[in-house]
This record gives sequence, C-alpha cells and structure tokens, in this order.
Amino acid sequence: MYRTVFLRISFFCFLFSLLACADNDKTERLPYYNSPDFTPIFLKTDDEANRKITHQIANFSCIDQHGNIITQKDIIGKVHVASFIFTSCGSICPIITKNMKLLQNEFKNDKNVVMLSYSVTPWIDDVERLKVYAQVNKINAANWHLLTGKKYDIYKLARQSYFAEEDLGFTKDSTQFLHTEHILLVDKNRKIRGIYNGTLELEADQLIKDIKTLEKE
Repeated sequence: MYRTVFLRISFFCFLFSLLACADNDKTERLPYYNSPDFTPIFLKTDDEANRKITHQIANFSCIDQHGNIITQKDIIGKVHVASFIFTSCGSICPIITKNMKLLQNEFKNDKNVVMLSYSVTPWIDDVERLKVYAQVNKINAANWHLLTGKKYDIYKLARQSYFAEEDLGFTKDSTQFLHTEHILLVDKNRKIRGIYNGTLELEADQLIKDIKTLEKE
C-alpha cells in the first residue's frame, strides 16, 4: 500500500516537473517584432519564426572607431544590440552610453554578442572623433563598435530596419533628424526581439537578462 502511494506521489511530482519546465521554456522565449508599432509576436520555435517573421535587419556597411569596416557579416550568427547616438549630444546620449557600458561590463569577452552604436550625425562623427569619444567614455570592448558612414544609409537602416524612432510606429522623412532613446535587441537571425529605453538603468539590466536568454535559443 505504502509503496503504491509512494509511486503515485513520485509520478505526480515528475509530471509536475515536466509541466513546470515546459512553462519556463514558454515564458523565457522572447517575442518577435515584425513592424514599427512593436506589437509583440510570441512563437514557440525557430521554424515557426522563419515562416511568420519576415522582417530582418538589412545588409549594411559602416566604419567603426578603429577604422574597421563593419558589415552584416559581423553580426550573422550573433546576438547584437543597436543604439543611436552622436558625440556632441548633451542630453540622452551620455546616459545611453553609460547604460551601454553595463553591457560592456557583462559581455566584453563574449564573442557571441556584438554592440553597435550608430552615429546619427555621421557628417560630424568621423573615425577620429568616434575614437576620442570611445577613449573619453572608456569604451574598450572589442565587440562594441561606434559606427559612422553615409547619413542616408544610416538613417535608412535605423528607420526601416531597426524601426528606431522617438515615436513608435511613426516613420519620419529621411531628412528629419533622428534622435531616440531606444535600444534594439536583435537575435542571431537578424530579427528584432526587444526594445528598451536606453536612459533607464533598469531597462539595461533587463536587456542583459534578455541577451542571455537569446544566447540559449
């Protein structure tokens, strides 16, 4: 009798553990974002995402603070984070950079994570200016690239690929200045998986957790 009761209890404990694991897997998988309004889309598998999520970060080519050409080849198969700043900004950019440094501290030696900070005044922020900005702000991780290039290319990439804008779902004309506190999280397949307020340390902490979640997928 006691043995039967014990076996039943063991069986239900095992079943509960399986269900709990399934629930954890479900809740830990980050949503996808397929449009500028950032409506979250929750999917269970990569195959399902490949069928239903059509949006990806487009190909690009920029130059970083070391004079190196950075393209989509540098992010394929890796989780990457994108922010948009300019070196002469005296408002939100220093705060965004400060919070991005939390990511630097966490993922500095992680070859599966890349941090990209695009300049929104690339006609001013040349390689030398970005290099000085990196030195002043102690940006020293090999996987953190401060990027410059042609304004049209960066603005098109920012607005059409990353959906980076101050007002979600609203796409301004490419001639209008781009200034946003949003930081975007992109997975190994160049699909957007998160959006965060770069001026809030709490959001940066959540971003760190979400990066680790993506690395496990």
